[in-house]
Amino acid sequence: MPAQPRRRSVLLAAGAATAASALPVAGASAAPRQQPQRNRPVVIGHRGAAGWRPEHTAASYTHAVQTGADWIEPDLVPTKDHVLVVRHENEISGTTDVAQHPEFAARRTTKTVDGRSVTGWFTEDFTLAELKTLRAVERLPLVRNRNTAFDGRLDIMTFQEVVDLARKLSKRYGRTIAVFPETKHPTYFRSIGLPLEPELVRVIRRNHLDAHECIVQSFEPSSLTRIAEARLRLPLWQALGTTGGPYGHPATYKEMMTPAGLRRIAEYADWIGPDKSSVVAPSPLLADAHAAGLEVGAYTFRCENQFLPAQFRRGTAPNDFGDAFAEYALHFGLGVDAVVTDFPDLAVIARDAAAG
Repeated sequence: MPAQPRRRSVLLAAGAATAASALPVAGASAAPRQQPQRNRPVVIGHRGAAGWRPEHTAASYTHAVQTGADWIEPDLVPTKDHVLVVRHENEISGTTDVAQHPEFAARRTTKTVDGRSVTGWFTEDFTLAELKTLRAVERLPLVRNRNTAFDGRLDIMTFQEVVDLARKLSKRYGRTIAVFPETKHPTYFRSIGLPLEPELVRVIRRNHLDAHECIVQSFEPSSLTRIAEARLRLPLWQALGTTGGPYGHPATYKEMMTPAGLRRIAEYADWIGPDKSSVVAPSPLLADAHAAGLEVGAYTFRCENQFLPAQFRRGTAPNDFGDAFAEYALHFGLGVDAVVTDFPDLAVIARDAAAG
């Protein structure tokens, strides 16, 4: 990873002649961002410690930090009254008990989100006060039955509450815990008059979050450039998928992961976040990204066989744990700068082992 914080202009205006060059290009310069320096890979608690507690809950985030996570990841979606809450999706039937609330039965509906038809209950149709009457449930009850013990016990958090919790835990454990918010479906929310970026910027400014405390991520470059326009001096993370491309963006992920595409990402971001499969040899992505001055955080590491490469599975039961330590060892050996994981405790053990 870079030895010194980078200083570069942030290119804000979108526009390109071809899909391969269709990343944000020349426009207004933002203030230089400061990248915290580290001497070991970062362990990021994916939605907290989602392998051990229902995701995006105080219990999940707390468990992640207690067991060694450096950053915790809240996915951001808005309420009807434009408060940022943390849910993996704005459709909440799988992560809350909303279906058990007869007073909200009529709000079940079908919407088109990023070109996909989705049926259920949506955060943007509820005020924060209404969402606070719901309780979280385990999203994968057949995979992580142990987590269902917490069903109905944990409420829906706001992003502000996650910031408050991170600072409380930082004081308790004597180390800075960063929040790693992701803007979910930002183009969709702008289209319905609930843009994520202005509210996110307001929370960041209100709390005086610095580059050690907050790293902003998105799959959509247009969302990151809007954050960059606010001149917050925070690291930005371009998430990358395996197929297709960012919604509403003409470049594909494959094109974004070429040397030329990575150089364009480096004009507005500090990190890329590819799927873990994208960095495994013979892929040149890790080396190409480092050559472009980008750090690389791979996602998402899980322990269950169904989420592991075939060589690391144990037995045939899809929900049994495989050899997750071997997969971590592989990626730490390759030189990734961060891992995004549902099991931060195991990632920390693997990182310590890799360090000798």
